[in-house]
Amino acid sequence: MRTLYVKFIVITTGMMLLSFLFAFLISNTYYHQKIKPYNDQKNTNVALNIAAFANEHPDNNLGVYLENISEVGYQLYLVDSLGNEHYFGETFRDKSLSASTKERVLNGQVFHGILHFPRETFVTGFFSNELRNSIGVPLKHNGVDYALFLRPDIKFLFGEMHVLFGWILLLAISLSILMVLINTRYLIKPISTLTKATKSLANGHYNVELASKRNDELGQLSESFLQMAKKLEQMDDMRKEFISNISHDIQSPLSNIKGYTNLLDDDSISKEDRIQYVSIINSEIRRLSSLTKQLLLLASLDRNEDVMQKKWFKVGKQIKGLIHNYQWAINEKGLMLSYSLPDIEIMGDPAFLATVWDNLLSNGIKYNVPNGSIEISIEERGNSVFVTFVDTGLGMSDLEVERIFERFYRADTSRTRSVEGTGLGLSIVASIVKLHNGDITVKSNEKQGSTFIVELPVK
Repeated sequence: MRTLYVKFIVITTGMMLLSFLFAFLISNTYYHQKIKPYNDQKNTNVALNIAAFANEHPDNNLGVYLENISEVGYQLYLVDSLGNEHYFGETFRDKSLSASTKERVLNGQVFHGILHFPRETFVTGFFSNELRNSIGVPLKHNGVDYALFLRPDIKFLFGEMHVLFGWILLLAISLSILMVLINTRYLIKPISTLTKATKSLANGHYNVELASKRNDELGQLSESFLQMAKKLEQMDDMRKEFISNISHDIQSPLSNIKGYTNLLDDDSISKEDRIQYVSIINSEIRRLSSLTKQLLLLASLDRNEDVMQKKWFKVGKQIKGLIHNYQWAINEKGLMLSYSLPDIEIMGDPAFLATVWDNLLSNGIKYNVPNGSIEISIEERGNSVFVTFVDTGLGMSDLEVERIFERFYRADTSRTRSVEGTGLGLSIVASIVKLHNGDITVKSNEKQGSTFIVELPVK
């Protein structure tokens, strides 16, 4: 398979040749339509002037006169009614000329050979050194009728020019091909570099370097490739972190279950301790169950399966019901909750969106400070509904905000390990919002609280 470098050269060279061919055909048409009649008329006037001068000066030697004319740059052929022929100047390559043509000129007609010379495809009519390609006019000198045929001596006039034109054409083609080769290498080199970088990326080497300072599309492609490599490296790190986190989150409850199960085998433990151990085991089982359910939900959302069942519902009413369910947790922590929840209808999956509000509210409670506050509001602007959760909790740094929607990511290990959770909640929230063609943004300051804004289309 030919490389892009070779293909580019072949295509560019082919385009140059086609352009040259089209330009030549256009020039040929212009020659036949404009230049050829002009040359015929111009040389006809010259021939008529020569004949008139010869007729007006019968005392001049006709042969000497025509010889002088030929030295100016013309090929001449003179024939009389008896068939006597004389040539002046450069010899015609082809001296064939019909007797009827000679007869018509002798009888006073003008022969337009340049105009009526065969219309060949190439622009060669004016340069064809043939007697047929000439102007024939009647000439009378000392009472004798002649037929004078004339054409410019191209070799005399352009003896050096055709060599110059030939070199110009050769150099133009050679330089064009050379420039194509240089420009092609300039254009293809970044693509070759990208190909090597792609192979390196495929082998798991993400630290690729592309020293491209171009400002064109290839420069943008190189920049996009570097961003993609960086993103893939981050995704690979996230994958490894994901495996590590899920292994920890599964192994930890399993170890607790195993440990407390072994303790239950001891007949000497009291009934109260036995009840406590069973309660812990059940709690760990629920934790594992919650983790597997969330993983299955994420897998379904990732595959974009048709799992949503959209319908019209009042989002304000839904959130009010959720607040009622969490009233005990809010009171237990001494939080002040305020809300503005008008009954706005949206099209969506109530169950999935309930998961979104549940995660945001439960996080606002868990990570809030004692006697803090939570504010929830719904506002319709244009074709979108904005649901906002504001809390006065621990807050997050800018780096933590950037990663908050990553799976298993927990903003602060030291604070979150003490709070029950899987690290999947906000990742599920982001996936559900995306499936609803919405958007979620986070504003947070450390020790000042966080603001989560969910934007959903009304329809």
